[in-house]
Amino acid sequence: MKPVKIPRVPKKEYDDLIRRQYVSRIAFGACDHPYVAPFLYVFDEKHLFFLPTRYGRKIEYFRTDPRVSVEIEEYAPDLSSFEFVSLQGVLREVEDPAERLRVREKFAAMISGRNLSPRVLTALGHDAGDPLEAIVREERTLVWRLSDVRDIVALRNG
Repeated sequence: MKPVKIPRVPKKEYDDLIRRQYVSRIAFGACDHPYVAPFLYVFDEKHLFFLPTRYGRKIEYFRTDPRVSVEIEEYAPDLSSFEFVSLQGVLREVEDPAERLRVREKFAAMISGRNLSPRVLTALGHDAGDPLEAIVREERTLVWRLSDVRDIVALRNG
């Protein structure tokens, strides 16, 4: 009996998935065992951006080898439907102050627009009681851009 293959998703549709979601998983390979961690992201129609805190394993792994896999998914609670996209690329630290500011503003707009809990700020190096504008004006995080994407796999169950 042949296994049923999960159908691939066209670019327009996986871009729609990326726009709908805001949580990803990044797999770092610069260690004995792959390290996977969740990250909020924003999408500017060309790149994914992340605001990692300046501490933790992810920083060490990023500095050692910035090649990563990023996975974004969407599924029904009973798994009657699911879709995911996996992108293999390179994380680059954004150095340009104007671009860093633009990305931080996009994060603040995403958090506000999706009415996320203030507790999400703790994932970005802030206290849950900090004003949302703090992520724009204070640089408690780095800014990473996913670049040099070499492979994209996007699948869904019918």
